[in-house]
Amino acid sequence: MQDLLALSDLSSAQVTHLLELAQTIKQRPTAWQHHLQGKSIALLFEKPSLRTRASFAAGIQRLGGHSIYLDAANLIGEREPASDVGANLALWHDAIVARVYSQHTLEQLASASDKPVINALSDRCHPCQAMADLLTLTEQLGDLKQTTLTYVGDGNNVCQALMAAAALVGMNLQIVVPKGYEPDPKAFLQAQTVAAENQCEITLQNDFSQLQQTDAIYTDTWLSMGQSRDNNQVMHDLASFQVNQDVMQQLGAKFFMHCLPAYRGREVTAEVIDGPQSLILQQAENRLHAQNAILVELFAGAHA
Repeated sequence: MQDLLALSDLSSAQVTHLLELAQTIKQRPTAWQHHLQGKSIALLFEKPSLRTRASFAAGIQRLGGHSIYLDAANLIGEREPASDVGANLALWHDAIVARVYSQHTLEQLASASDKPVINALSDRCHPCQAMADLLTLTEQLGDLKQTTLTYVGDGNNVCQALMAAAALVGMNLQIVVPKGYEPDPKAFLQAQTVAAENQCEITLQNDFSQLQQTDAIYTDTWLSMGQSRDNNQVMHDLASFQVNQDVMQQLGAKFFMHCLPAYRGREVTAEVIDGPQSLILQQAENRLHAQNAILVELFAGAHA
């Protein structure tokens, strides 16, 4: 690994290794406390963030490194191109963590930088979140090859990261979205191809009645920053895709997942997200451990 721009760029072996490494780092954190000694990481964010920013900063510190936060909204664009930003940051820092509106911005940063670049969220993919989700499901359910996850709502960047993640680890994923809210067709086809190789299924439906029983249900906010859609229309189209206790019982789901921020009473009821079946805080905690595994692996690759 030289960069992590999308999970679909990785192999099944690489994702499995990252997952195992995240578990090891979580269980024995002191063994890694000097791993990034003397390293400086630039946190370059175009979008506001709680979990991503705080977990990366804390995780880098726990690995013995230093991070600096940069408001990319005031840096990239009219002021100077992403390629210049990437080339300059690589002069002073050992890696770049970037949370951006466009995948193209990440690609420009990575092309201009000879240091590792990590996708901390883009319009295409949210790989750090998906790795944390795999870690959370492993802790709760064990063998992911025996697991079925159901994603409900908008086929957005989180959904696309989960498609790639599920396919790579051999986990069944069924997606249910309104018509017009499907994930990117090319990304979906790629995930299905990888899933077939790993003897699992990635399916796409527009109707709850077509779904099979599931171990966990996952949803995300319906309104994401940076999307140019009519909010009233989105609310109307997704209204019947709310995750509530009836849906949890209908599909036999043991657990509920959400990457946050969440809007109670919209995509999920308070009863579900705040109930005992909710894994939202475990997911949030595991962001730190999954990201630390990614950092460790990227620096190992840089030294190879």
